[in-house]
Amino acid sequence: MNTRHVTSLVAAGAAIVMLLSGCGSTGTSNSSNASDSNIISVYGSEPAHPLFPGNTTEAGGGKVVDQLFAGLVTYDAKGGIHNEVADSITSSDNATHYVIKLKSGWKFTDGTPVTAHSFVNAWNYTANSANKQASASFFSTIEGYDDLQKPDVDPKATLSGLTVVDDNTIDVKLSQPDSAFPVKAGSHAYMPLPESAFKDPKKFGQHPVSNGPYKFVSWQHNHSIEMVKNPDYKGNRVAKNDGLNFKIYTSPDSAYADLRGGNLDFTNMIPDTALTSFQSDKSLKAYNEPGGNTLTFTIPEWLEHFGQNEEGNLRRQAISMSIDRKTVAEKIFHGTATPAVDFLAAPISAYSKELKGNEVLKYNPSKAKELWAKANAISPWSGEFGIAYNADGTAKNWVEAICNYIKNTLDIDAKSIPMSTSDEFLSNVDSGKMTSAYRSGWGPDYPSADNYLVQLYDSSSADGKGGNSGNYKNPEFDAMMDKALSAPSTEEADKYYQQGEEILLQDLPAIPLWNQNATAASTSAISGVAFDYGGGPVFTALTKKQ
Repeated sequence: MNTRHVTSLVAAGAAIVMLLSGCGSTGTSNSSNASDSNIISVYGSEPAHPLFPGNTTEAGGGKVVDQLFAGLVTYDAKGGIHNEVADSITSSDNATHYVIKLKSGWKFTDGTPVTAHSFVNAWNYTANSANKQASASFFSTIEGYDDLQKPDVDPKATLSGLTVVDDNTIDVKLSQPDSAFPVKAGSHAYMPLPESAFKDPKKFGQHPVSNGPYKFVSWQHNHSIEMVKNPDYKGNRVAKNDGLNFKIYTSPDSAYADLRGGNLDFTNMIPDTALTSFQSDKSLKAYNEPGGNTLTFTIPEWLEHFGQNEEGNLRRQAISMSIDRKTVAEKIFHGTATPAVDFLAAPISAYSKELKGNEVLKYNPSKAKELWAKANAISPWSGEFGIAYNADGTAKNWVEAICNYIKNTLDIDAKSIPMSTSDEFLSNVDSGKMTSAYRSGWGPDYPSADNYLVQLYDSSSADGKGGNSGNYKNPEFDAMMDKALSAPSTEEADKYYQQGEEILLQDLPAIPLWNQNATAASTSAISGVAFDYGGGPVFTALTKKQ
């Protein structure tokens, strides 16, 4: 989430952070099935929110929004940036001033033109806290952002740093240097919106008008989301198929059964029950490649015994060192995940195995007990330690495994806490109502350490304004992120990002667990399966043999 997304799903964007939610079919589509010409049926989960790009921070909605909207830039499989609606993005004044030139001729699926106003109006809407958009923090470096976060802000108030020069030109003034701004410009938060989005937001969220590779057809809640190829799309991601049918599942096992039965074309959510066999299943095509998703669990700041103080830090470190990540990866993920060594994923340039303090991510039961005893000397432990998760996803086995490690190592009551659906789970996370730790993770919204670190742990992303759902706040960490955004090069920025990670390794607002591979399976009729820089499927590349 944040991204994200990402990713969150993200989440991801991305979130939570873009939460890595997995969700079995509640039925088959009325109009798109295996017999259609080149409509691809793919795994989906019910989006947590209406389909507003700026409020999409989880995987269910993120995959849909990605296909419907086109932003200033796109990213290639290696994380490279390419202009899409933007003709140019020019930086000056130490990355505090940007001038964006747009290509002409773009239009939304209702026929209205995509102009500078389409972007600026959307950014102002998302950044204004009165509109309660989960990606508001993506605009935190633009002048006027802080004013839009005041409790009594006018819902029509705008970012003072944004100026529409003409229909094809946007002037952006920042309150601080932000070298990542052009990279962020391809994320969900920065997508343009037509005038109809603001006239009737409720209607738009259920039936979006967009400008991306696909055109929205229908959303039957808890059933399917259908879209067809957009003939007017002018960007880098032209669809090779005629459309997509996201069939909504409440169990990845049900989706996998549909796939094997020929009632689903493609899924990127392999259930735990199939991880040992999906790559050898001769009836399917299987895919397993390195990806950009991270799996964590978050311990929110408001839990008793887990504040950002000496006791809280000792307990977080003890819990982290109680977990044998390598064994869980081997026995539960079966070669589709690797133990975390930092807060990033391997495809991101700042990723490092050499961070100071990363020993807290290694299994060390004797040290864990020692740290827990030190925390008890400050304030005796009481109660139980719980980790919540959505029962309609794939988290059950690994959450139960790490709870067992914590229980056996620290000799405390530790248990998993299932919540029936992703919607219920994410609603509690987003509203800050969780009364325990909870599973989390991230699918990136854009290819930068900024997306994993600033969007998930910076103070500007806390208090419901972004993916920092645990409300972690550390001025020292924030300052390091500011230095990274002010750096003149990626290499220099990465040094500051890594120093920021070393602070996170002391505080552990979330416990890094594993980096997930990009795994997927399709019927033998599907070709063109590819993954983006974050490990997400490139849906536009899918084709189906007739």
